[in-house]
Amino acid sequence: MRNLTSELMTGRMAEVALEYARGTRTPADPRPASTVVLVRDAAAPEVYLLRRQRTMAFAAGMTVFPGGRVDATDSTVADSWSGPSPEWFGERLGCSGAVAAAYVAAAVRETFEESGVLLAGPSPDAVVDDTTGDDWEADRVALETRELGFADFLHRRQLLLRADLLRPWAHWITPEFEPKRYDTAFFVAALPTGQVTRDVTSESDQVTWIRPADAVRAVDAGEMLMLPPTYICCHELSQYADVPAILAAAGDREIRTIMPTVRVDGDQAYLETT
Repeated sequence: MRNLTSELMTGRMAEVALEYARGTRTPADPRPASTVVLVRDAAAPEVYLLRRQRTMAFAAGMTVFPGGRVDATDSTVADSWSGPSPEWFGERLGCSGAVAAAYVAAAVRETFEESGVLLAGPSPDAVVDDTTGDDWEADRVALETRELGFADFLHRRQLLLRADLLRPWAHWITPEFEPKRYDTAFFVAALPTGQVTRDVTSESDQVTWIRPADAVRAVDAGEMLMLPPTYICCHELSQYADVPAILAAAGDREIRTIMPTVRVDGDQAYLETT
């Protein structure tokens, strides 16, 4: 298994990391973003993963969970909210309620855009049971292209964002040496009954449901590429027997903000995630 706390960097990434560590480059400001670990029970818990197109500017070719950066309209869904308050999420994630609300909204929107799964429903105790129709797909595309704002989508559909279906899991900030940086809230959510994932987003070229432990083994064998946050999440989730256990564990977790740093040893650079 890869070292979860320290990894030798190579190639261009190592060169750039050394330049930042030696003070010859200035880091970019991280943008807020959200990621959702969709889980389902099969013979064992499985997670939903996408492989990003190799032409993408960030994390090209990497296998990731659904997610993306916070959009301006994500902060305007307060009147379509159901579940724990934004302040509750803020306490868990170490940010203000307003920032947390945008994280949660982005998480729900991006999950719909990238998997077709919608964590929303017509009432606080109901969830949309099918999003495979042509009308849903038209809305998904409009959201993805930003022709439709998320708040407007919820209003038009008369839906409530089901914040209670999300559990905060982790909080990562991209290392300073990366040219594109994100301040990312990670959530876990169970696949709603009746809904199915669909290979729909233009940002990926492959999707799969896989046991977290199998994903870890694939990365260790060089068969799959992952950034440290995704790899570590899969390693953590591999410890649980079923989805209820994962959701219960999320409620008890201490969420620390992690920003990997560079340790320089001579001419070698190591990525530290402690």
